[in-house]
Amino acid sequence: MSNIGIKAWLTGLFFISLVAIVGYQLTKERLKSLSIKSASLPIKYVRTEGEFQYISKDEIKDILQPLVMTSFFDADMQAIHLAVAKLPWVEAVAVKRIWPDAIDIKVHEKKPFARWGNGALITESGVIFLPNTKIPIQNLITVTGPELQQVKVLEIMKGIKTALADHSMELAEFNVSDRWAWKIKLVTGMEILLGQDEQLKKLKRFLKTLTVLSQGQVDAMEVVDLRYPNGYAVSWRPGTIEIDWKAYANPNNEQQAR
Repeated sequence: MSNIGIKAWLTGLFFISLVAIVGYQLTKERLKSLSIKSASLPIKYVRTEGEFQYISKDEIKDILQPLVMTSFFDADMQAIHLAVAKLPWVEAVAVKRIWPDAIDIKVHEKKPFARWGNGALITESGVIFLPNTKIPIQNLITVTGPELQQVKVLEIMKGIKTALADHSMELAEFNVSDRWAWKIKLVTGMEILLGQDEQLKKLKRFLKTLTVLSQGQVDAMEVVDLRYPNGYAVSWRPGTIEIDWKAYANPNNEQQAR
């Protein structure tokens, strides 16, 4: 290579190196500028929206405090979303930045439909959850059933609740054993044993027989055992007089009681 070629090659190399150095310095300055700009935009407002019955805004504020002590651009939206979503009463949550200094959080609460087992609650769609605080919740039916079968058990319970309501009877507890034997308890304290087969048929037959009894006679029933193929047995509350079933004998009545 001639001296002229070597000189041109060195000149080009020097120029490329100079461009790289200048570019690196400009990038550093740009990043530094962005960092300063980001730090100069702290989060001033965290707005929480929703209809809160069981969640307090202070509870949400406490878990968000360490996550929003940063700049507007550095706030981790996913971390904020996960922190709020983990609260037991939260059904759904949406998080977004609002320029230039706010974060908007919309929260939807779970609505308890019934009590599930010992201490848990369940939504109408079958989501089981454990409340983190002992909030008094009135007038919830207690339901228990086989593991992972809560949706099916809830559907059955809804049908039973409606059938009882048609006879002015209010359901308090519905239990389904692992072998799918049903047991009902009413608000009045009456227990109804339905067994493992043809439970709805037996319940309808029992409710039909109540039309020939007075309210006082129905209230005197403590335990009704419907696990018989063609009738049922009754245990009476202490101090009550057993009914003379012969007085109600009717060829069209399917009941057999003792």
